[in-house]
Formats: sequence, structure tokens, C-alpha cells
Amino acid sequence: MNGPRFNFGRFALMATLLIGAAFFLAPLYVMVATSLKDADEIRNGNLLSLPGSLNFSAWREAWSTACTGADCRGLQPFFWNSVWMAVPAVLISTAWGAVNGYVLSLWKFRGSETFFGLLLFGVFMPFQVVLLPMSQVLGWLGISSSIGGLVLVHCLAGLPSTTLFFRNYYAAVPGELLNAARLDGAGFWQIFLRIIVPMSTPIVMVTLIWQFTQIWNDFLFGVAFSGADSKPVTVGLNNLANTTSSVKAYNVDMAGALIAALPTVAVYVLAGRYFVRGLTAGAVKG
Repeated sequence: MNGPRFNFGRFALMATLLIGAAFFLAPLYVMVATSLKDADEIRNGNLLSLPGSLNFSAWREAWSTACTGADCRGLQPFFWNSVWMAVPAVLISTAWGAVNGYVLSLWKFRGSETFFGLLLFGVFMPFQVVLLPMSQVLGWLGISSSIGGLVLVHCLAGLPSTTLFFRNYYAAVPGELLNAARLDGAGFWQIFLRIIVPMSTPIVMVTLIWQFTQIWNDFLFGVAFSGADSKPVTVGLNNLANTTSSVKAYNVDMAGALIAALPTVAVYVLAGRYFVRGLTAGAVKG
């Protein structure tokens, strides 16, 4: 009786994937290990050495007492600024994009395709182009250097992407379904809220994850449009890393970077499978 045959192709594939994963995760390992070391371990060891013990003092310092310029309250105020900014911006831009996608795919009007094509320019336009006009608009509205201004900026910047996601997803909805609803007397909002929204869970999850990642990790808008009391965590992290002292606290910098990254990591760990499902859902009519 022959034993199991060695599959060289499968072995080579798995080895390549493992090497790629190790190479990709090496910086994360270095960050975590360094954040758990004290200053002596960092000086006397090397980047890949394990910490002697689980020492979270650098995490506590990065959160509450580290200096970010002249402010020595750590990343805590910046972190909460990002929360107050990201949550409403994600929800508003997602809902706004859903309505836009619904209109552009299922309630076509004269010039709708042209309008959609013009809207797509926003997906590819460099954000640096809009810094000056956006700052003028925020000044006219009286919300410059505020969290409300950052929410508006991120809603407008994310609208082309959210509209694109929902428009492509809703394009796969059978037209007969809407015609039947119209015959039953359903109007624009009734069809949207009672028929379209309940079947939109996959693409809603994609958009929420996408928008949260883009908004939370943004630095350009955060540094350009925020004030002293509204800077997001990415700006705080930059200030933390660039604040000079007699001895560079690499463990505090690494802990701060991990604190800033934890929300997006948590979102992908908890909802990552929905992201893949949502990207493929509606891709094929049937």
C-alpha cells in the first residue's frame, strides 16, 4: 500500500506564504517587543530579543504622561479626538453614499452617468489639491480648527468612494423588484428603507471598515485643519515621536504607535471576514 505522496508544489506554496507572513509581521513583532522593554533592555539587547518580562510602563506613559511638544498628557486627548471625529464621519459618509448609490443605480435621471463620472474624479484626486479651498470653506462656515470641521472634511473626501461602493452594489438589484414595489404604492424612501437597506449589510460593512480605516489613519487633514484642542491621534503620535529629550524613549514611541493602531486592528480582526464577503457580494447578477 503506497503512503501519502509528497506534494512539492504545495510545500513550496506554503513555505513561500510563511516566509512572506514572517517578513510582513516582523515590524509588528519588533514594535510589540520594544514597547514591553525598559531602557536598559533596549540598550543592551537587540531588536529581535524578547523582553525579560511584560512591562507595560511604556504603554502607561504613552497614554497619559508622555510629552507631545509642550503638552505632557500623552496620547489620551488625541485618541478621544479621533473617536469623536471618526465615528460621526464614518456614519454620515456611509449613509450619504448609500443614498447617492441608490439614486445613481436605481433612480437614473438625465445626466446621471455624467454626474457619476464627475463624482469619481474625487476618488483619484490628490487631497493636497483641496487643502486651500477647503480651509476657506471651513472659515466661511465658522468651523475651522474644530472637530466638526474635520468631520465635514472627511465626509466630503469619502463621499466619492462610498458612492462608488453602493452604486456598484445596487446595480445588481433586479429592476423587477423595484417595479413591483412601485406597483404596490411604495415611494422613494419606502423602497430604500424597507427593501434596499435590509439587503445592504455586506456593502455597509465594507464601507464602514474602509471609511473608518481611512479617517482614523489620516494625517494630512488632521494636521491641516485641526486646532490645539482638536488634533487627532495621528498628529499626536507624530508630535510624540518628534519631541526631543535627553534619551530617546523608543519603547514609549512604539507603545504610542500601537495605541494609535489598535482601533483599526480591532475592526479588521472583528469584521474582516465581512469585508471580503462585501467586496464579492453583488459582483455577479443572478
